[in-house]
Amino acid sequence: MKWTHWISEFRSYMQIERSFSGNTVAAYQTDLFNLVAFLDEKKHVDLPTNITYSRLQEFLAWLHERNITDRSQARVISTLKSFFKYLIFENALAQSPAHFLEPPRLTRQLPDVLSVLEIELILEAIDMSRPDGHRNRAMIETLYGAGLRVSELVDLRLSNVFAELGFVKVVGKGNKERLIPIGSVALRHIALYLAHTRSQILVCAPYTDHVFLNKRGKALSRIWVFEVVKKLVADAKISKVVSPHTFRHSFASHLIEGGADLRTVQDMLGHESITTTEIYTHISPEHLRSTILEFHPRK
Repeated sequence: MKWTHWISEFRSYMQIERSFSGNTVAAYQTDLFNLVAFLDEKKHVDLPTNITYSRLQEFLAWLHERNITDRSQARVISTLKSFFKYLIFENALAQSPAHFLEPPRLTRQLPDVLSVLEIELILEAIDMSRPDGHRNRAMIETLYGAGLRVSELVDLRLSNVFAELGFVKVVGKGNKERLIPIGSVALRHIALYLAHTRSQILVCAPYTDHVFLNKRGKALSRIWVFEVVKKLVADAKISKVVSPHTFRHSFASHLIEGGADLRTVQDMLGHESITTTEIYTHISPEHLRSTILEFHPRK
């Protein structure tokens, strides 16, 4: 069968059987379509069921010529391994041509983190006289106050904001739900936004339960949130590269610096592995020093 058939089947498998996020499914599909583009460009007639290890190596070299990053290359190899394992599962292949592909060794990069002062400067840069001022303030307060991913922010539902309990419920990666404590400051600004801005919007039917809406009454896009953050950072004259995810990094880092238990932060962030959360212990040398002073027998 042709590539388009197997890619479509693989997409359904990822969505239904594996419950992968929409972003992950889209990335995997793009990687496979890039493989098809490579085969077309080189006039190779390989099908998914007869492609070889050496051909996949040629494909990776082709990508390397296009200056893709090591991290992107590692994801492509993960895509290929998953795709051909799926074909084996479907009895279309006996063994995977991607089995011996080796991903590049990745260096672990520490995420950029904002200081409390820098977050205050970004919040002060919001023009509260504008109709969207309350929404943007509530949006930034929620990103920082609950450590949400941008996808979780734009999909946050009114029915999942439990203001009286101080919690929000979100659906994270793998469609896993989690309850996250959220501070009174963020909740206060969500309430102000709902009262002063959202109540004046004519909401489109599919989005009646979404918290954050654009002026046309529809859910915000992730790209739009990125653009808002980019403008606010520029207005605040902060030179760091800041994205919505930076507020999540800052949320975790500030909690750990303040003495929060690593397992608790892991649960709030929705990390499957504690090693993912541990990266935040390396951001602050002062936190490492205070840990030694508190717990080492020869401090």
